[in-house]
Amino acid sequence: MFVGHYGPAFALKRFVPESSLFALCIGVQLVDIAWGVFVLAGIEHVRIVPGFTECNSLDLHHIPYTHSLIAAVVWSVIGGIAAWLYAGRKSPRIGVAAALAVASHWILDLLMHRPDLPLYGDSKVGLGLWNYRWPALFAELISLGIGLALYATSTRPRDAIGRAGPLVLFVALTGAQLVNLLLDPATTPQATAISGLLSFVSIPLAVAWLDKHRSLSKSLG
Repeated sequence: MFVGHYGPAFALKRFVPESSLFALCIGVQLVDIAWGVFVLAGIEHVRIVPGFTECNSLDLHHIPYTHSLIAAVVWSVIGGIAAWLYAGRKSPRIGVAAALAVASHWILDLLMHRPDLPLYGDSKVGLGLWNYRWPALFAELISLGIGLALYATSTRPRDAIGRAGPLVLFVALTGAQLVNLLLDPATTPQATAISGLLSFVSIPLAVAWLDKHRSLSKSLG
């Protein structure tokens, strides 16, 4: 999953408004950020196999430190503690929201991936929605759309950017997903990791900029 991962970040902002939306967007992709770094460092490994699934050419055959169930729990705890400390230990809810954001990544990946998510021993799981291009796209956009809708209805615009922002963001991320789906830009493991890391930083920055142009609705304030 790609843009669909951001759905839980927007939803969590609705229910824990004191959380940083930037931090939540980093949280939902923390596992993939670590994956990109680990691939570049030679710690985890991926093969580029054209036509491996209908959605991408990634054979994620060795990802135990980022995408195993145990790793997901560990990364969630790390993310939750880091967010809580970064917020000055103000509210445990911030830490819980961040931990849930990180945990949501593995849950959504379970839906999309082939059986390449390590469970225990040699056992791996994955429901394989990536094998079906258009249902996979639908799942991505539903996750993103629900999250954005919850965010948009719990905040109000400060200006024109804030009014147009949620819709523009949805269209832009949909376009990014379509490019990723139809053109499959993966060429080498290293190039894939680098492009992924760039997107995992640029998207949260864009979202944080949008969030500055919106404020909490009076009914929630």
